[in-house]
Amino acid sequence: MSITATRIKAGAYLAAILALSSSFAGCSQQMTSIFSQREKDMTEGWSANKIYVTAKESLNGGDYDRAIKLYESLEARYPLGRFAQQAQLETAYAYYKNDEPDSALDAIDRFLRMNPSSDSADYALYLRGLVNFNRGSSIVDKVFPRSIADLDTVRQKESFQDFSHLVTRYPNSKYAPDAKARIQYLRNSLAEGEVNVAKYYMVRGAWLAAFNRSEYAIKHYQGSPAIVDALEIKVQAANNLGKPDLAADSLRVLETNFPQRAAKLRR
Repeated sequence: MSITATRIKAGAYLAAILALSSSFAGCSQQMTSIFSQREKDMTEGWSANKIYVTAKESLNGGDYDRAIKLYESLEARYPLGRFAQQAQLETAYAYYKNDEPDSALDAIDRFLRMNPSSDSADYALYLRGLVNFNRGSSIVDKVFPRSIADLDTVRQKESFQDFSHLVTRYPNSKYAPDAKARIQYLRNSLAEGEVNVAKYYMVRGAWLAAFNRSEYAIKHYQGSPAIVDALEIKVQAANNLGKPDLAADSLRVLETNFPQRAAKLRR
């Protein structure tokens, strides 16, 4: 067979494959459209109560995609109804359970903007903290848990702030005890993370960066076990930066609270 004939045959195969792919894509879009239309038609004429109950059943059954569609349909059809606020919150929860943290946070923030005085504002803050607390947890992390100190801490800091806002604004909330426990866990892990970074800089002789990291940990995460390490690093960093007064101040704090560790530095 000539090269030209081979190319023509190959081109024909390629055209057939592309046509078949286009056909499948068209069928897929058509099926999606049909499904969406059925969902829309299904709630046509339903009462707010019926939509809410059906959405709640889907949520409890783990069908989060369907629950979200139904809650959003409920809010669109009955924006001023008695289920509207609850639908907004449960939409956020469904997004959270469906591993869609950005959508969950958007839904929570929208709820708080629209309902700043709601009796459920404490739950919204608690849920916001949970979303950020669990954000980025992969399957590997669930099987082989890692300390937050080994992870990117941006979202964990946001979670720390969310839970802190909750216990400050709503100290008697039923969610406050769990929030306080998570705050303590986050405080310890975030402090450990700052100290680990400070140690990294210290080993490489980046004393200013080590000093700043240790100082940040001491300032923001008081009560954490990692603070003793932060104080030691701060003393060593200050000495290496030619700031003996700062080193002496940190050493006095270390002697007052952790005399044995201070004694090691004096040897």
